[in-house]
Amino acid sequence: MSDELSAAQAANGEDADTASTMEMPVEQSPALALTKHAAIHLLLWVVVFSLYAAADSWYLLTNLGLALLLSVMTGLLAGITTTTLVHEWFHLLGAWRSGGAYSIPAKPGLFVYDWKFADNTVGQFNIMSVAGSVGGAIALLLLWYALPVPNPGRAAVLAGAVASFAFAGAIEWPVLARTRHSRDPLAELSKITPPVLLRSLLVGVVVGGLVLLAYHPD
Repeated sequence: MSDELSAAQAANGEDADTASTMEMPVEQSPALALTKHAAIHLLLWVVVFSLYAAADSWYLLTNLGLALLLSVMTGLLAGITTTTLVHEWFHLLGAWRSGGAYSIPAKPGLFVYDWKFADNTVGQFNIMSVAGSVGGAIALLLLWYALPVPNPGRAAVLAGAVASFAFAGAIEWPVLARTRHSRDPLAELSKITPPVLLRSLLVGVVVGGLVLLAYHPD
């Protein structure tokens, strides 16, 4: 009887081990996770720019007020999306180029890596952070030369890109400046409060609005 009980307990233990093994999530490789991030971001960019292209073409063909409104709205979204995505991927490029320690989150989102503050130096943080601004500037230049500005929709693309660049700069550049003195990037990043984000958003809106007005065709 005791042997049967022991056998039954052993079998139950094996079943429990098997069940727990089956329930454990399969860990993704960093390369696979990063590929998913890239695919989703690329798809998002294609969808947004396709919406802008359709609205802009409708406006050019019909000159309707509704088409103009959609062209400007989707143009702003296209510019913001382009600069934001390039900005984030250049952050990752900077993290890799600096030799910093980071991980790739399994769940896709806007941020494509998790920076390990305890394992990185201030110099590595600076390289990673500045790389994002470099990426934003490159995105601006590419849009500037790729899209002439003969109508409000295309001006809106550039305005959205500049707004995104200014928003990110208003958040990140003060952090870099303070980090030069404190040598504590995480502490400086913790100072990014909702009021700071709101002020940075206001900076982006004002700068983007000025660009849109400056490049509005006669």
